[in-house]
Amino acid sequence: MENTLPQAVIDEVAEIATRARVAGRVLATLGTQEKDALLCTMADHLVAASAQIVEANQRDLERGRAEGMSVTLQDRLRLDHQRIVQIADALREVAGLPDPVGAVVRGSTLPNGLQLRQIRVPMGVVGMVYEARPNVTVDAAGLAVKSGNAVILRGGSAAADSNVAIVEVLRGALRRRQLPPDAVQTIDALGRDGARALMRARGLVDLLVPRGGAGLIQTVVREAVVPVIETGVGNCHVYVDASADPTQATAIVLNAKTHRPSVCNAAETLLVHADAAPGFLPEALRQLADAGVTIHGDQATQELAPAGINIVPATTEDWATEYLSLDFAVRVVDSLGEAIEHIQTYSSGHTEAICTSDLAAAQDFTAMIDSAAVIVNASTRFTDGGEFGLGAEIGISTQKLHARGPMGLGELTTTKWVVWGSGQIRQ
Repeated sequence: MENTLPQAVIDEVAEIATRARVAGRVLATLGTQEKDALLCTMADHLVAASAQIVEANQRDLERGRAEGMSVTLQDRLRLDHQRIVQIADALREVAGLPDPVGAVVRGSTLPNGLQLRQIRVPMGVVGMVYEARPNVTVDAAGLAVKSGNAVILRGGSAAADSNVAIVEVLRGALRRRQLPPDAVQTIDALGRDGARALMRARGLVDLLVPRGGAGLIQTVVREAVVPVIETGVGNCHVYVDASADPTQATAIVLNAKTHRPSVCNAAETLLVHADAAPGFLPEALRQLADAGVTIHGDQATQELAPAGINIVPATTEDWATEYLSLDFAVRVVDSLGEAIEHIQTYSSGHTEAICTSDLAAAQDFTAMIDSAAVIVNASTRFTDGGEFGLGAEIGISTQKLHARGPMGLGELTTTKWVVWGSGQIRQ
């Protein structure tokens, strides 16, 4: 693949990554107070520049609408003053979190007197490839700064103007604190070739995190030679058990589906135990329909639907779909085991929830479901770095190596061993 890339692009990405590595070494030496002050300066600069950022964002939105961008993507892309304030507040929250760098993971003193400590250290240079989400530009930069890393951003053409404006503001904050602005860089101007060159920059980039749709994530996983953490396609499920409280379960299902359907922790499939279905589904379907949800249901769901509620016959494709819209696949199952089997077959490994009053059922569900987050009697929408108390997140890892679930500060560090001796030699 490398041979198909223009050499000029390969060279420019290498130069950007080299500058990032130099800047990252400076960030790695900063104390917690210095990093927190930088994050607060970044937040202040974002709010002060909100008018310019919104103006740039409007250009992206106008271009997107002209090109037929979906309403879902427009929602992800849209910025206004209030959203910018919220993004800035997230940076301040990160500033208030414990600094992972230097934390001792474990340690011991050997019989020969050697003192061992395994400590957390920055990754170095982190690359981010993502789509139509300018808030990720800020989140990634903030988490990188706090964890002592430099970051290279590829935000995609849909948010090109927004990201240029935001990155320039963040780089200005670095200059204001007399720190190297190359700690935050973008390669958006280099297009897809730049993204592919970033994927090939092994030895210059330490970690690559893709965040977006399944196509983008799989492209990065398949083509990158830089280490990759696979993040969050979210085909999430809610299972309503036979013992579930119908009122509580309905509230959970509505929140999981309708609170913000365009994000990866929104529920896409509802599974209902056959014993609970007659008392739960008619009212739940009515409330979902009133909220504008299109139901894709199996035969049992169609039979239990109230008059006037249209049910689209579900297909196998519906069970495997991350809609990211007000569409919901609904199936009635005969047992907890059948629900677990369905989830194991179709889940993307993101988040699954059970509504139940049966402790044994909850324990079986949490033990047998192999996803990054398993939730009992609460909405799938809680799988989020902020909600988990981790501050802004760089993504939600659905893989098992190094990081799993919301990726906060600790997940952007690695470890090294520090050994103190007093003249010991190995015999």
